Amino acid sequence: MARYTVSVATPMPADEAFAYMADLRNFVQWDPGVTNVEQVEGDGAGAHTAFDVTVKAFPKNIVLRYHTTTFVPPTTVVARAQSKLLTSLDTVTVTPDGDGSIVTYHAELTLNGPLKLADPLLRMTFGKIGDRAAAGLIAALNGARVGARRR
Repeated sequence: MARYTVSVATPMPADEAFAYMADLRNFVQWDPGVTNVEQVEGDGAGAHTAFDVTVKAFPKNIVLRYHTTTFVPPTTVVARAQSKLLTSLDTVTVTPDGDGSIVTYHAELTLNGPLKLADPLLRMTFGKIGDRAAAGLIAALNGARVGARRR
């Protein structure tokens, strides 16, 4: 399993930061590995929503259907996608911090089936993928990284 965590201090109030992060359609704005997001269930952020997220992959892009599994405004949202190839679990927590907030984004990626054998290789490359997404998130939230990078 590959993991990546980034925490970002943002001037956005917690409810605003949560609303932005909980609507997975915004992933395309900050994660350079995401090329398209289409909502297929629900309307905007919320419980019982689903999004088809197109991600860059070799040799061709893949579409993962993310379901919102936990939705607790304005603090926590969890989205999960599972395919034959992989399982992705994205957890966002938002904590008030003065007039702004701290957004923590945690991603876990697990290869399924025989691909599990390539997990060590995935762990080695996932940090670079996470760093690019973190840079985009920091820019989108007009924030700054807090704490050390965790993998």
